[in-house]
Amino acid sequence: MQREQISVFDIFKIGIGPSSSHTLGPWRAAQQFVQILNGQNALADVVQIKILLYGSLAKTGKGHGTDIAILLGLTGHDPVTFAVDRLDATIENIHTTHQLNVGGTHTVSFDSDDDLLFLYTQSLPYHPNAVTFQAFLSSGKAITETYYSIGGGFVVKEGAESNCSTEVDLPFPIDTANDLLHWCRKTGLKISEVVMENELAWRTESKTRDGVMQIFRVIRECVYRGCHTTGYLPGGLNVARRAAGLNRRLTGDRSYHNFNEWVDVVRATGNGFQNILDWVSCFALAVNEENASFGRVVTAPTNGAAGVIPAVLMYFIAFCDGYSDDRILQFILTASEVGSIFKKGATISAAMGGCQAEIGVSSAMAAAALTECLGGSQRQVLMAAEIAMEHHLGLTCDPIGGLVQVPCIERNTMGAIKAITASQLALQTNPDNAKVSLDAVVKTMWQTALDMNSKYKETSDGGLAINIPISLPEC
Repeated sequence: MQREQISVFDIFKIGIGPSSSHTLGPWRAAQQFVQILNGQNALADVVQIKILLYGSLAKTGKGHGTDIAILLGLTGHDPVTFAVDRLDATIENIHTTHQLNVGGTHTVSFDSDDDLLFLYTQSLPYHPNAVTFQAFLSSGKAITETYYSIGGGFVVKEGAESNCSTEVDLPFPIDTANDLLHWCRKTGLKISEVVMENELAWRTESKTRDGVMQIFRVIRECVYRGCHTTGYLPGGLNVARRAAGLNRRLTGDRSYHNFNEWVDVVRATGNGFQNILDWVSCFALAVNEENASFGRVVTAPTNGAAGVIPAVLMYFIAFCDGYSDDRILQFILTASEVGSIFKKGATISAAMGGCQAEIGVSSAMAAAALTECLGGSQRQVLMAAEIAMEHHLGLTCDPIGGLVQVPCIERNTMGAIKAITASQLALQTNPDNAKVSLDAVVKTMWQTALDMNSKYKETSDGGLAINIPISLPEC
């Protein structure tokens, strides 16, 4: 059986909120469908496009912006570069003109009510997040493709292998935490160093470093923007943004003009326990408020959990003297490997495993990264990841109104705090005394996912989603 190979840039992807599985994945699927039309020289012959959404993509698609993402993908826009401030105008133009400029070059008539269908009661067997694209040609023929958005922005076309990095000959093939520990013991390398050696099979070290620092720049901009933007989140719940107000109270009358000066101000507020707790929450809130507002974020490993790793990274930068390119690289590489292990052995999709698959995995990734960066051994790093996930097992995904807002945003603050706690516990513990391995908790998480009722898997059919009164027409 072919091993799944996952790069740091498969786990950390630049995109637009609010959901990696419901927004970024469908966006990428739409782009792939356009590529197929181009590859078959059929784009100019298309007279009609239909999109069919199944399962969780149908049930929570409108709250997650699935329809918006698909339309942007079909019209040739890319989530890495698309100007988010143009989003509303771009979608409004499609709805008012009833035209879709497929691939940015070929215009067809399009009516969202008739051509973009939410099949709420239908699901496909491979994965709950399924979308089918149909292109009807002037010849009377049709081209049909089905895609599954399997979490974290990963997309699988029906009948194809998972959409990960190009297959290469990795010096250190890894499927499990035990594999990773084997290579660390054999070589004496840190986990981040093992990851870098594997990344060299895809690209040069300088390109990997540049790519990781680009990931960090997007994270940095997202945190800073979220900490300085007020107002209410879109979608109808009227959730007030809190990060900016918390940032303002914590910084007081201290002045700054950019991110670096702001970090100095954050440090100057002190190392008190309550102050640090407030700042970690502020960082996490900032990212996920941006995510809920269709802002640019980084999957870590998903959009719904995009605030955990940035919050812990910001804690490391501001309060643990971690602000250097080398330390940030080390943090992100270590986190990516733990995320890869969970994706290979379980899932990073809330539609498959509940929120343990998103917040739980991101907390484990952050705990591992922080532990290595604070000098922990390889076994302590894996122990930190295990502790963090162990205390997220069974966490359900029950977004109110299908929006990535309540309880999703606050869960990122909880995941970040748990990650820091797990790291501290691991650093103060002899791994010889550990009773639970990371591989055991990965296996347990997957078993829990299989046992979990589907109404707790990003369908908005259970939990808080049905116990909080709202009046959203799309629910």
